[in-house]
Amino acid sequence: MCLWTGCERDALRRLVGRGLTALALFFCLAAALPEASWASGDQRSGYEVWAPLAQRLAADGFDQALLTTLFSDPLMVYDPQIMARKMNPLLEAKLSPPEEKAAEPEVDSRYLNPILLAGAYGYLRENKGILASLKAQYGVPPEVLVALLLVETKLGLNVGTARAAWALANMALAGDLGTIEPYLSRTDLTPEIRNWLANRTRQKSDWAYEELEALLRYSQALERDPLEIPGSAYGAIGICQFMPSNALAYGVDGDGDGRVDLLVKEDALASMARFLKDHGWKGELTEEQRFRVIYRYNHSSSYARTVLAVADSLVRIGRTFGAQ
Repeated sequence: MCLWTGCERDALRRLVGRGLTALALFFCLAAALPEASWASGDQRSGYEVWAPLAQRLAADGFDQALLTTLFSDPLMVYDPQIMARKMNPLLEAKLSPPEEKAAEPEVDSRYLNPILLAGAYGYLRENKGILASLKAQYGVPPEVLVALLLVETKLGLNVGTARAAWALANMALAGDLGTIEPYLSRTDLTPEIRNWLANRTRQKSDWAYEELEALLRYSQALERDPLEIPGSAYGAIGICQFMPSNALAYGVDGDGDGRVDLLVKEDALASMARFLKDHGWKGELTEEQRFRVIYRYNHSSSYARTVLAVADSLVRIGRTFGAQ
């Protein structure tokens, strides 16, 4: 065989551009682990359960009829364990004895799997027109956008199994420590620790309320039932996994239909490109500058290095097979 030489290069291009894309996307979907079931504990539903949250939203200008419909839906089940699951890791870390912090992995090697990279390269080729246009407008290389999309949602195949409005509403309503205390992993709380945890719970609840407000405004602009919008357990939405406030701040109508729908490829990719540009991506950047911009997308060093490693791999694959 004359691998990587002219006699097979055209055939390999076609193989990677089409057949391997479909195969890789299949493996991406198979590898997308389902999110844990979040329904448990003291579950309650009905408008009266959500009334304090609905009244707060109404005071902030949301239509009461919309709120009544949303919070009366049987899918809107309140479960204080949702917030407890967010607070337990913080509590364990706070109460654990000091020890040397484990080094964060430089790169998550799962995303450098040849099958996933083949799928990402196939996606890049299939969407080269869109990606080239976004590079011209925002200056963000196609490989970086596709790498982000691979790491975030397996190229759009795993956008989350929770309902974003449900996840955010649960956290927004559970701002009082006493509500979640029966579900905490520790009971040996000193007054100082209880005060600290109460403040952190309130902060997380306020954050979730602001994101719920943003999600409702986003769904209104989209003319979609907020309960139809899937998301992560933290309320991130779309194939780009924006928090709703970022959807409002950086969302772009990439396909020109007058709406920003982050489940639509053109809108999501354009929104990602705008986010990166607005956070410092411009021209030729050093490795450290690239890292800092990607870090703004997700505050994890390993995440940022993984995205850049995938992007660099896609550049090398493109050089091997040649652009078309």
